[in-house]
Amino acid sequence: MFSSELAAVDETNPYEIAIHQLDSAGSLLGLSQDILAVLRQPRRELTVRFPVKMSDGTVKVFTGYRVQHNSSRGPTKGGIRYHPDTNLDEVRALSMWMTWKCAIVNIPFGGAKGGVVCDPAALTPAEIENLTRRYTTEISVMIGPESDIPAPDVGTNGQVMAWVMDTYSMNAGHTVPAVVTGKPVSIGGSEGRSEATGRGVVIVAAEALRAIGLSLPGSTVVIQGFGNVGSAAARLFHRNGALVTCISDATGAIRNTKGLDIVQLEAYVAKHKGIAGFPESEPIDPASFLETECDILVPAAMHGQITGENATRVRAKMVVEGANGPTTPKADEILNHNGVLLVPDVLANAGGVTVSYFEWVQDLQSLFWTEPQVNHRLERVMKRSFQEVWQMSVHRNTNLRTAAYLVGVDRVAEATKMRGIFP
Repeated sequence: MFSSELAAVDETNPYEIAIHQLDSAGSLLGLSQDILAVLRQPRRELTVRFPVKMSDGTVKVFTGYRVQHNSSRGPTKGGIRYHPDTNLDEVRALSMWMTWKCAIVNIPFGGAKGGVVCDPAALTPAEIENLTRRYTTEISVMIGPESDIPAPDVGTNGQVMAWVMDTYSMNAGHTVPAVVTGKPVSIGGSEGRSEATGRGVVIVAAEALRAIGLSLPGSTVVIQGFGNVGSAAARLFHRNGALVTCISDATGAIRNTKGLDIVQLEAYVAKHKGIAGFPESEPIDPASFLETECDILVPAAMHGQITGENATRVRAKMVVEGANGPTTPKADEILNHNGVLLVPDVLANAGGVTVSYFEWVQDLQSLFWTEPQVNHRLERVMKRSFQEVWQMSVHRNTNLRTAAYLVGVDRVAEATKMRGIFP
């Protein structure tokens, strides 16, 4: 089933996967080797090692990264993740995926990403603040409202972004709200940003269902992950008449075939710090969670969840990727062969960066929009982007991931060619 080229890809290395995806799209687009040579490599990458004073008085040295992949279409944009398994190749891959994602939804950003190797759950709030402020100082040579704008990612949130903004502003000597997005509304954040990624997932899921003659109300949904993306998607699926039957998080997996009450579940999670034991549900085996029969499966946890090992057992009609890189290339081939419609991450979870763009624009103007205005603009962008990718898939007779890459890579390649090489 797998091509010899695909068999050579190390599916444990997200950067190798990202390069394979780019090369496949580049071949179909007929891009020159010169352009591909530029697009394969990050433009800038920085590794920093910095000391942080811990709560017990000791000093610990942390490693952090910031990678800018491509800025042909505008300032680079991408989140900062705090995770014990973060490494440079992961950050490189995520920055490349951000480049295509911004181009697919046609916003004027390139891709970037950052990360610190740490376990935020093992750190006190004061330690996280100290780490954030020192990391921000270390990468301040790269970030700025006209050069590179960070945002939250795995393990970070609006409070962390507030510390990033404050640290950068203290060094600048004046308040610079546009240096980050995903901030609290009280300091220049955008209405609707916190649930934007999950909202985008629901919008494109509804569009994909409509494209194959189905509708969202009454559809069954299974969601892996109940963090910012998974919980917002669950809430909005529920609100729009879908039945969210199964959810998993780090504490376990639960099911209610009649549909989970997401409002009650969110209240339960706020109190108990996880979904395990939710009274209106039954526990199920997390190991076979992704194999649950449903209309829509939303992997919204970490990368590499649907693989060549378990893809044959996926029984969803449609996979809508809420996380970055949750499906490996081998799994892609299996799902396509089995007739599972897959809406790729670079389209499905682009709602977050779209509203981050809205936030950046609002900060630069010092003129802010209402939540209905933000949501309306987001819906318009996501629907338009889905239709462009769908039309490309029909025109090229290919799957949606390939079609999305054809749209995104072509736009970045065109911008790169038009700008030329300096000097």
